[in-house]
Amino acid sequence: MNFKNFGLDKRLNETIEHKGFTEPTEIQAKAIPVAMAGHDLIASSKTGSGKTLAFILPAIQRLSTQRALSKKDPRVLILAPTRELAKQVYGQLRLFTANTQFKAVLILGGENFNDQVKTLAKDPHFIVATPGRLADHLDQGHFYLQGLELLILDEADRMLDLGFADQLAKINSAADHRKRQTLLFSATLDHAQVNEFASDLLKSPKRIAIEHGHSEHKDISKRFYLVDNLTHKEQLLEHFIGKETIQQMIIFTATRSDTERLATKLTEQGLSAIALSGELNQSQRNQIMDSFSKGREKILITTDLASRGLDLINVSHVINFDMPKHTEEFVHRIGRTGRAGNKGEAISFVGPKDWLSFKNVEGFLQQQISFDEVEGLTAKFKGLKPKKTKPPQKAKVKNVPKAQDTKAKAKRINKKTMFTLQDAGDMPIVRKGPKLSAEEIDKQDEEN
Repeated sequence: MNFKNFGLDKRLNETIEHKGFTEPTEIQAKAIPVAMAGHDLIASSKTGSGKTLAFILPAIQRLSTQRALSKKDPRVLILAPTRELAKQVYGQLRLFTANTQFKAVLILGGENFNDQVKTLAKDPHFIVATPGRLADHLDQGHFYLQGLELLILDEADRMLDLGFADQLAKINSAADHRKRQTLLFSATLDHAQVNEFASDLLKSPKRIAIEHGHSEHKDISKRFYLVDNLTHKEQLLEHFIGKETIQQMIIFTATRSDTERLATKLTEQGLSAIALSGELNQSQRNQIMDSFSKGREKILITTDLASRGLDLINVSHVINFDMPKHTEEFVHRIGRTGRAGNKGEAISFVGPKDWLSFKNVEGFLQQQISFDEVEGLTAKFKGLKPKKTKPPQKAKVKNVPKAQDTKAKAKRINKKTMFTLQDAGDMPIVRKGPKLSAEEIDKQDEEN
């Protein structure tokens, strides 16, 4: 199949040809005709499958061939879970709108709010945004969505996982009219919240599932190594950097502090390394990603911040220095390599603290994973045995005569004094007599 078979606008076909795209990927081949026909769509495919073009091309085609519902409102809204992914989608969109009359803007959290107000006032045709910041502008009436024609949610599962359900519902409500088309893309359709959300958002949607999250990525070779401790991980990392043929490498860690520490350590060894973490402002993050994508840095150390959506075709190696806390992130992490038909290597270190995450990944991939070894760096750690759960024991009940048992229940122990307190019914009634004087008390004592 060829892109020309879709019946796209001539200018779109020229741009596609200029960019060197020939045959559509599977998700593009299945999703583009459905979207161009005007159907709502819920689709999933593995990372690196080319889904960005699967919604960008139908969106531009729609605006090129149909009249706008409103002169001022945006016609297409594309939502993405992270600033990095939104920035990348925006970059792809700009490539295809460069030779058209359509204006596209990028609205991200962490950037100047007032500048964004001015940008939205220019009546853009396309908005690419993160949901939190866009909902803020919507609340303050800086733009309206009554004339929105196409709502696109990229990686909807991730947006819901990050807690954007309320913002997405607000955006949906602001653009809720019968002429709106909605395209929802998710890493998996086996996500209860995604399916529940889709039922509110979409109208009789077509469903496309290319591959499940646990499907094998043919272009990525996976290797797992047992480790004893942090020092052992660093020794293995140094080994692979020195022995492997690396174009570019991404190292994923569990904490922000480790990204900085490893970047400093590798830089001191004369390597070109840079750290990316969520505590950096947007401008700093953009500079780091731009530098890495242009090949100025060889090694990027990051948390799961860079695990999704980034299309970095020169990444030959991904190293899971720490296993991810969320199982699905493993697939997204290793999906940063092996892109655009290139081969990739995914290497994972598994220590005592990573073991539970590793077992979850093993279950998610639906395969039994074996471990490789590096001569001279073999781990003493061989995995953790599952804890044995003892069956609950029944309390032993003594055979107590019924009458005696009833009497025993009527008593309770005062823990502070350890005296046995009788039930009020067992205590004799003592009648209160007249108050005695001191002389009368002494006289009674003498008589006794």
